[in-house]
Amino acid sequence: MSSSSTISHRDRRDKSQETMNGSAPRPSTPSQAGQQRPPYLPTPLESILLAIYPATLLLGSLFSLIDPSARVAPYSATLQSHPPEVAPSYFAQKKNIFNVWFVKKGWFWTTLAYFIFLFTHPSTGPSRHPVLTPRRVRGFLRWTAVTLWWMVLTQWFFGPPLIDRSFRFTGGQCELVRDPEAREDMSAPREILSATACKLAGGSWKGGYDISGHVFMLVLGSAFLWLEILPVVLRSAGLREDRIIKTPAGEVRESGREVEVESIGTAPHAHGDPSTGVKAAVVVVALSWWMLLMTAAYFHTWFEKFTGLVVAFFGIFSVYFLPRAVPAVRNVIGMPGV
Repeated sequence: MSSSSTISHRDRRDKSQETMNGSAPRPSTPSQAGQQRPPYLPTPLESILLAIYPATLLLGSLFSLIDPSARVAPYSATLQSHPPEVAPSYFAQKKNIFNVWFVKKGWFWTTLAYFIFLFTHPSTGPSRHPVLTPRRVRGFLRWTAVTLWWMVLTQWFFGPPLIDRSFRFTGGQCELVRDPEAREDMSAPREILSATACKLAGGSWKGGYDISGHVFMLVLGSAFLWLEILPVVLRSAGLREDRIIKTPAGEVRESGREVEVESIGTAPHAHGDPSTGVKAAVVVVALSWWMLLMTAAYFHTWFEKFTGLVVAFFGIFSVYFLPRAVPAVRNVIGMPGV
């Protein structure tokens, strides 16, 4: 038998085995894989998940125009809220319990849900033994990268965070409104550089362009959780969706079949319920989506919501899609499920 006939027989056998395993045949050459989509673009399913966010913002914004009570309700741009006595909905008040205890502390809930998943799901290591496996280390590095982007935008960036810096850059400032004597001397409040410091001083943060921090945090946190749990959710359903990557040799190919679990944890029942972490993540994602819809319906302008979405997507793209095309980065932070 010739060598070409042997190779052809082997290819047919491999494709037949893949079909029996419930997976679609892979492209036969790196160039064919590259023709499907560039490495830095999301898969079709990832695209659908990401499209939920702009669709939610559009839906909420349209509701605020169509609903009569929301359309005519007075809104204070300074307080960024509807006055409680005339608010068109409970969720239109900044002091609603979900805003105070979930959105305002959103990164805590995102982090809690993720670490429950990271240390209980058998695909990352033994769930009853919180040891640092390679997958958990890479997962921690991805969480660190996303958390740093959240901190830079909303908490601290060598001084005020970027959202507050952009507010000041577009003409905003802190105006004290509670203290009559302080109101006469505006030099001091002009030097207050962050929204948090302004509120603590009894002032109002006004006059500039305000990127929606709520949209940014809700999108960033929930998309982060989605992309982390998606590979294991697909595997549990008997599905898979290969991601396109660029190899160190410059070839563009599929990432390959993802390993079910590490050798130290092959039996889920032996290490606890693998769905615990997934359920925790889904609860946070669901609440995030609902509060994103409420934010879109009752708070901020169209452009403020749009820029909040853009800066959140920038962080997600940098951690989850760009590394697929940059092997040096991927070798450090890895990919979820691999």
